[in-house]
Amino acid sequence: MDATRTASQPLSEVLPPLILGTATFNHQYHPDPTHMPYVDIVRRALDHKIAAFDTSPYYGPSEILLGDALRRIEPAPARDSYFLITKAGRIAGDEFDYSPAWIRYSVFRSLERLGTDRLDMVYMHDVEFVSPAEVLGAVKELRRLRDEGVIRYAGISGYPVMTLVSLAEMILRETSEPIDAILSYGHFCLQNTQLGRTEILERFASAGVGCILNASMLSMGLLTSNGVDSLPMGAWHPAPPELRKACHDLAAVAKSENRHLEEVAIRWALRNWIYQGSGFGTKAYKSDKNDKLPVRIGASVMGVSSIDQLEETWQLWQSVTNEQGEDGTNSLVEQRMWPSLGKWKDYAWESGGTSFTNSRKVMGVVPDDDVAKRCGLAASPAIDGSKS
Repeated sequence: MDATRTASQPLSEVLPPLILGTATFNHQYHPDPTHMPYVDIVRRALDHKIAAFDTSPYYGPSEILLGDALRRIEPAPARDSYFLITKAGRIAGDEFDYSPAWIRYSVFRSLERLGTDRLDMVYMHDVEFVSPAEVLGAVKELRRLRDEGVIRYAGISGYPVMTLVSLAEMILRETSEPIDAILSYGHFCLQNTQLGRTEILERFASAGVGCILNASMLSMGLLTSNGVDSLPMGAWHPAPPELRKACHDLAAVAKSENRHLEEVAIRWALRNWIYQGSGFGTKAYKSDKNDKLPVRIGASVMGVSSIDQLEETWQLWQSVTNEQGEDGTNSLVEQRMWPSLGKWKDYAWESGGTSFTNSRKVMGVVPDDDVAKRCGLAASPAIDGSKS
């Protein structure tokens, strides 16, 4: 790899403000993702200058489908015209391997699946399920890959905000270098606004975090008009029944104002994170229509499974970045939706922690295949790598 490809600029100078998340290119969101219009979705995103993609080997066929889409688009987009993000470390629902060998193998396998010779950013996936020592070791391996020119930026992702905060602080303390990025999901949406708390953002700032990206504006389907139980992911969604009902009830509140819950939720999250997340946002955005935007604007990750959903989210993004004033969404949310949620406002379900047991007992075992040879790993005892 070319060492000149390592990060030479702060992430905030190159990170696109709107990222297409491809967790939806997965069986949890679609009965057969290979029959999704994934090529058209990726092509249309690029047409809209949505120049970043977020995926993970944990998302079933997502990396493979995204790579296939990028290969099939004609004319082929220049590699430098889009920002490519993936993750490493999570293999299955209850299986994690943060060992340096597995991280290296996973990254090189992602390169192959995505059809590229470098990745712009890699997160350690769902860090709350492993020990801080494992996270630290994995981040150090990502930085070795960065120094080799394989990736440009390193980050961590997860659900519990306080875990992300404490790990960011630990990484700075132990390495004297802050983490480039934090990917937080489900914690800056209508139902849960914990990521926007001043004390949380102040601790992230003290830890030197470069950028914080907000994902899952619909809280993995909770904030949808038909409710999460009507969606393919309903069976595995971790929200308790009472929270599901409280979120579903918001659809009637939106309807009483002749609006759809999805539109209100996405608009609220996009617009407010632009401002509340600005201290951890991106400068890689200019607007000729709205001179009131901050110098840095908070970056968001959107997940879609159809062209219509992509177009709707794109129109909302255009609206919130070009508007000169608030359109009544904040009032609707604050005066009617939050009171409707009651005690379920800012509720977060348990994720990881001491009650979780990792089913992977031997770490660092990689398949004996071409990927392992390419990344310089000695063959390990054979394992079934198909599920990971």
